[in-house]
Amino acid sequence: MSESKTQRQNKILELILKEEIGTQEELTDQLRRAGFSATQATISRDIREMKLTKVAMSDGNLRYVAYRESGQDLTEKYTSIFREGFLSMDSAENILVVKTVAGMAMAVAAALDNMDYPEIVGSIAGDDTIMCAVRSLEDTAAVMNRLRKIVE
Repeated sequence: MSESKTQRQNKILELILKEEIGTQEELTDQLRRAGFSATQATISRDIREMKLTKVAMSDGNLRYVAYRESGQDLTEKYTSIFREGFLSMDSAENILVVKTVAGMAMAVAAALDNMDYPEIVGSIAGDDTIMCAVRSLEDTAAVMNRLRKIVE
């Protein structure tokens, strides 16, 4: 399978959100199981570019997490992930439903979470659908307008 760097990095983001991955070896193994082939050097570069960091869990084990910062690089990364995975959106009252490319909902939801939309109370992602609870009907319309500008 020929994959792009963006697809691989989206998968890395999805994996570290779902699994407690603490080493590059574990990450490389998980990527291989998901059908991605990458060398340790490539994974190391991805970790640096994505600004992943390790944090200690309550049991003392370390795991990778996406480092949240207001830097332009990360904002562009999340916007890129959102654009690449986004297919459509609709709303039902104050629930925003975002349809994504198959397998991309977790990565797109993580991007949405990191885009700091205070109107979004929380998101749930499946395989190709994200449901976001939004504070009000007015906020839902405002969020949809902002998201439309990203994908246009």
